[in-house]
Amino acid sequence: MQLFLLKSKIHRATVTGGNVEYEGSLTIAGDLMDRVGLREYEKILCGDMANGNRFETYVIRGKAGSGEIILNGAVAHLGKKGDLLTIMNFGVFTEAEAGTWKPRVIVLGPGNKITPERER
Repeated sequence: MQLFLLKSKIHRATVTGGNVEYEGSLTIAGDLMDRVGLREYEKILCGDMANGNRFETYVIRGKAGSGEIILNGAVAHLGKKGDLLTIMNFGVFTEAEAGTWKPRVIVLGPGNKITPERER
């Protein structure tokens, strides 16, 4: 049996901008991607805590240390600068892998800086 489990999560990411003209995706600062193990072009699910919108897209790597969280393309219509997002990514695991799996989770504060991590 295969199980779909949370692989990565960035909680309380503040949207820093939007670009409706871009073809699509969510730009995430590279250091944040690395911290949770996200790869460029990997599929993500986002929840906007300000308006309840949920959307799927893929990740584009932003400049490390920039704090960028940019809504691109059609998803730029689903949120705005200042909104808080929960960014999630899931993986497929065997039952054996699932028994010891722990997702990589970060919580962001002002300026999209990482606050002390929670153990899950």
